[in-house]
Amino acid sequence: MLKDNLWTIDRKGIEEMERIRRLNFINSISGYKAANLVGTISTGGSTNLAIGSSVVHLSSSPAVIGFIQRPTVVPRHTYRNIRSTGWYTINQVHRDITDKAHYTSAKFDESESEFEHADLTVHYEEGYPAPFVGESRLRVMVRYIEEYHLKASDTIMMVGGIELVQADRQAIQSNGALDLDAIGSVCISGLDSYHTATRFAAYSYARPGQFPVNEMPGQ
Repeated sequence: MLKDNLWTIDRKGIEEMERIRRLNFINSISGYKAANLVGTISTGGSTNLAIGSSVVHLSSSPAVIGFIQRPTVVPRHTYRNIRSTGWYTINQVHRDITDKAHYTSAKFDESESEFEHADLTVHYEEGYPAPFVGESRLRVMVRYIEEYHLKASDTIMMVGGIELVQADRQAIQSNGALDLDAIGSVCISGLDSYHTATRFAAYSYARPGQFPVNEMPGQ
């Protein structure tokens, strides 16, 4: 135990923190999160792109993915587009486009496309309505399925089915897992810090009585 070396704060202390300091602090607690761009289009044809760090795996069979949508008490172009069209894309961010990806968090008007402002390419695949980020090395086409209002945070869990995946060939491994190191995928901590992750271990399926062994050579 490292109790003597740990800084401690309780709920009351958290609530009394200055607002921006508390915002940065609580957003960092959940650790590193994948950086993704959510691409949508309105019924009128206006494209939208938003950086996010809350995409989560929900199921492999069927293939289902989710992300957290912030409250809709102010205009949320991403949410409105998803509900009106039923489609969206999730595009992983890599090091070469991090600055452009972060720029999409600026509050542009609905009539303005973050694709254009951030100098990112709109890419469509035939038969699918939502726009991909052309520069992304791992992108997923998602069909809206359902949503859940989370009362504790007044946010919305958006749930969608994976309809199409496109990945750089460098990421494809023989066991089916994707090598995110190979394509330079980045993650976010807090609100504005971006990181690269380096894989240092790979373990086989864990079984009782058989302590896991790192199968990566040289580690």
